[in-house]
Amino acid sequence: MKRLLLTAAAATAAALALSACGTTEPAAEKKADKAAERITLTDSKGVEVVLDGPAKKVVGTEWNVVESLVSLGVDPVGVADVKGYGTWNTAAPLKNDPKDIGTRGEPSVETVAALAPDLVVATGDLPPAAVRQLRKVAPVLELKAADASDPIGRMTENLNLIARATGTTERAGKLVKDLDAKIEDGRKKLAAAGLAGAKYAFADGYLVSQQVSLRPYTDGSLIGAVNERLGLRNAWTVEGDPAYGLGKTDVEGLTRLGDVHFAYVGNDQDPSSNPFTGVLAEDKVWTSLPFVKKGNVHRLPDGIWMFGGPASMGEYADAVVGELTK
Repeated sequence: MKRLLLTAAAATAAALALSACGTTEPAAEKKADKAAERITLTDSKGVEVVLDGPAKKVVGTEWNVVESLVSLGVDPVGVADVKGYGTWNTAAPLKNDPKDIGTRGEPSVETVAALAPDLVVATGDLPPAAVRQLRKVAPVLELKAADASDPIGRMTENLNLIARATGTTERAGKLVKDLDAKIEDGRKKLAAAGLAGAKYAFADGYLVSQQVSLRPYTDGSLIGAVNERLGLRNAWTVEGDPAYGLGKTDVEGLTRLGDVHFAYVGNDQDPSSNPFTGVLAEDKVWTSLPFVKKGNVHRLPDGIWMFGGPASMGEYADAVVGELTK
């Protein structure tokens, strides 16, 4: 009888052991699957960013990263200055109704926290203190906003980092390929129109306290790099900043350009952004410029974001080629 009891006890123990194995194996497999989905990235500041999987709920603190997210098929849950983005970026319109998280320079950490995002995508233009606060809320992928030494390369690298974080690398590759094809097509059209190597200057301008301030887009700007690939010769001789390749000049500075094609972007929703058809229309220096006299001044459509991604640069290439060849 004692032997029978011992045998029964042993059988019960064995059954429990088998049962325990049965419950831990799926848990171990699940843990392994989660580890396999984990994404580890290094941002532009050298910070390691670890995600449990492709980020779905994403916040963007700058318009160029928002454009990249939308272009990649990821609708951000939070966007800095939603109205401003809609005004200045038409290449990648917002498809949802994201929460406005404040200004691009000073997003509301509380608003971001309330959204409980998987990821915040920011740029180095954001104050370091703001980035530190955001890192307490969610993983932050901080990107280098611009680089005048390789503007197209920087744009592409940022797009690819965002794509890796959101599981959209295949789509990122298509965006870059489509932009390359569009620029090559534009280059051929300009050459066919006899404009290969044509001198060209692009700028934007602002009216502040009745004073006109102009920003030349030098070779180091993203626009300047696209112009070069289109086969246009940048006529600006002013020096641009090391990040965005933007210079500074005034109306008198335009006299150094000579006989060029001049293009600019303004916005009717922001009258101060378009002095070219405003105060300059009556300015004697402006009206005496060779390209103004010849009618070689081209206003490109509103909503082309000059610091955007492949979508904006494709929109820009179409616009400038269309203007110069019509």
